Amino acid sequence: MLRTNVDRLVKISVIGEVSSPVFRRSPYRISSEGRPVVLPGVGGITYNVRVGDPAVGWAADHVEPGVSVRNRESDDANMALNVLACVGNEAIVVSGDAKGARGVVTGKHGGIEHVLVDFPPETIEKLVIGDKIMIRAFGVGLELIDYPEIKVMNIDPRLLEKIDPKPSGDKIEFPVTHIIPASIMGSGLGADQTYSGDYDIQLFDESVVKEYGLEDLRLGDLVAIQDADSSYGRVYLRGAVTIGVVVHSNCVISGHGPGVTTLLTSRSGKIVPRISSDANIAKILNLR
Repeated sequence: MLRTNVDRLVKISVIGEVSSPVFRRSPYRISSEGRPVVLPGVGGITYNVRVGDPAVGWAADHVEPGVSVRNRESDDANMALNVLACVGNEAIVVSGDAKGARGVVTGKHGGIEHVLVDFPPETIEKLVIGDKIMIRAFGVGLELIDYPEIKVMNIDPRLLEKIDPKPSGDKIEFPVTHIIPASIMGSGLGADQTYSGDYDIQLFDESVVKEYGLEDLRLGDLVAIQDADSSYGRVYLRGAVTIGVVVHSNCVISGHGPGVTTLLTSRSGKIVPRISSDANIAKILNLR
């Protein structure tokens, strides 16, 4: 087991509410082929899309699995929710008919600034837009004591323990379903921090999709992005490796695609991806 500073981390509450779907200005999205389309997008309670389901193939654009959560008190409060909540954190419904039900944080979506939470189907049926969701935020500040060249973010230590990355000399081996070239990463580049939000895998080049087997990407997949550093924002850096989790569906808009929230990154390539079909948080956390 990798040594961490888990005994030094602070657990703190953050809260938001189930966010309504939104359309900005026009219902139309312009596809990468110049075609105007109207499709479901971000926000709300998504009844038939959860982590573990395909990230591609839906008649949708940026659909968020499960429940989309936002703090409407202020932008500052919502930033705290998005930075402090970590993938794998426990989420508790604290108002409405589903009060007391528990779920799990599965990702963060930048731009709209939502935290995404998975709940069992029986809870989903009871939730309504506006219900309050409290998250026991735990994980910010997590470090791998013996691997200072690997930066950790956005992950609950208990999830990291269940993933069980293996030491390999001065590197670690990390299970992933896919390895993705940094050359096809799009929206989200240029951000100055990666403690919230995501960036997108562009799937518009069919030859690249086939080469890397990206047609079967699933929500919740752990993936490795080659030649990508996410230490202080998202940049192309040859030899660097970023590990992330797929958090939202495919998109039709140019520059967009399935979103990836960063979990670990190493500028010096101290992470070795290991392909495993089981490397999906729905399976790792027994959500399905």
